[in-house]
Amino acid sequence: MTKNTSKVKTICALAMLTALAIAADMFLRLPNIAGFLTYEPKDVILTIGAFIFGPLYALAMALVTCTVEMLTISTTGPIGLLMNFLSSAVFIGVSSVIYHRKKTMSRAIIGLVAGSLSMIAIMLLWNYIMTPIYMGVPREAVLELFLPVLIPFNAIKAGLNSALVLLLYKGAVTALRKSSLVPARESNDNANKRVNTVILVVISALLVATMLLVLLIFAKII
Repeated sequence: MTKNTSKVKTICALAMLTALAIAADMFLRLPNIAGFLTYEPKDVILTIGAFIFGPLYALAMALVTCTVEMLTISTTGPIGLLMNFLSSAVFIGVSSVIYHRKKTMSRAIIGLVAGSLSMIAIMLLWNYIMTPIYMGVPREAVLELFLPVLIPFNAIKAGLNSALVLLLYKGAVTALRKSSLVPARESNDNANKRVNTVILVVISALLVATMLLVLLIFAKII
């Protein structure tokens, strides 16, 4: 297989997975959970893509999917885009970076658990930051939703997505390999490690930015 042919097949596979993620977002969503939360299984497909092709490609897929959602079915505008992308990016990024360092079932489980915990923490912090701005409610009201609503919802969402990834990943990889959209054996480990390092830096920067914003809020600067 030539290099150009391999690139074309990778683009085709990524486009197909992105289309599936958009379809899952549009047609398999459960809206109005607790009045304002929505569950959709797009992160399952995006995480499978990240496990196969690496986190960088999957983050691009997530951005496209969330942008299409904002332009079609979402009513929350750019703030909804930001929150959706943060949720997907943290879950996908952390899970896939850990998995790509050593591709075993145990690493996949560890990655998904770490991705779930990271997503829960990030979404609590960013809901605390953005919900008062978007909905015009005091931050104390958002804090009151943490234990009864936000923590259980995000934990259930992350747990369900993780279970579905573990359930569907092998079959998805097999189907893509039979269609020759991914090679029988993955290579270019050095390139993957460099990409993983970049993703870790980005995730670390996001965590730092989040904590700084929270500190500014407590200092009543924002």
